Amino acid sequence: MTDVSGITGYVSNGTNSTSSSSQQLSADMNTFLTLLTTQLKYQDPMDPMDTAEFTNQLVQYSAVEQSIQMNEKLDTLLSLNIANLGAQAVSYIGKTAQVLGDVMPLDGGKAKASYTLDKDVLSATITVKDMNGKIVYTEKGDTSSGTHEFTWDGKDSNGIQLEDGAYQIVVTTNVANGETAATVTTTVFGKVTGVASDANNVYIGLGDAVTAQLGDIVTMRDDSYFDKDVTPPDNNEDNEDGDAGNNGDAGSGDGETEETPPAES
Repeated sequence: MTDVSGITGYVSNGTNSTSSSSQQLSADMNTFLTLLTTQLKYQDPMDPMDTAEFTNQLVQYSAVEQSIQMNEKLDTLLSLNIANLGAQAVSYIGKTAQVLGDVMPLDGGKAKASYTLDKDVLSATITVKDMNGKIVYTEKGDTSSGTHEFTWDGKDSNGIQLEDGAYQIVVTTNVANGETAATVTTTVFGKVTGVASDANNVYIGLGDAVTAQLGDIVTMRDDSYFDKDVTPPDNNEDNEDGDAGNNGDAGSGDGETEETPPAES
């Protein structure tokens, strides 16, 4: 399961803009009150503050106070909304999520990703890097426009099995001279293993090393999707061999069947 405390540590760097705004308004209101009381304290009794101006200042004070109360209520609503989203996201645990991004989890020696090209290109190269930026694997990709899936068995270019963890997928393309560069959008797949939230968002853990925002989820799939073999076996060949074996066994196991051909000939 994903280290949820690690996810929490990752997301705790966020800031709550609404709370910051409330704090700023509170500071402004305190400054305003200080100036107002100081002005009243030192005004000339024979020439007091104009009534209209004083009323206008009180109205401004009231507006600031209402803004503070409104921001506090928005903070509460936001917290409740995030808590509700987090509770709903718990149901995603164990399922496979497809999320926007280029960092995919290698989990159990399996990784899945996809890339979408907005146009046909002359060539496409898929590069996998570790989190230190080192290239560990490359292969040629499909060049036609549309979405293409990439599966990886976790082995580097020398056939050595790499450790599970986070790896970056980079798709580079070449186009004909004079054409604009192709736009490439990547998504990654991973089993949801944890959920965490902070004051701003809800996050899911993919495998043991990757986190993603809830809003970046593109699709949710059955948990068996990620368990599919990276290179699916040829079921047709297996079935043909199995059928042949079954027929042979049936023929050799039935004495009457063996005697029939000589009788007909």
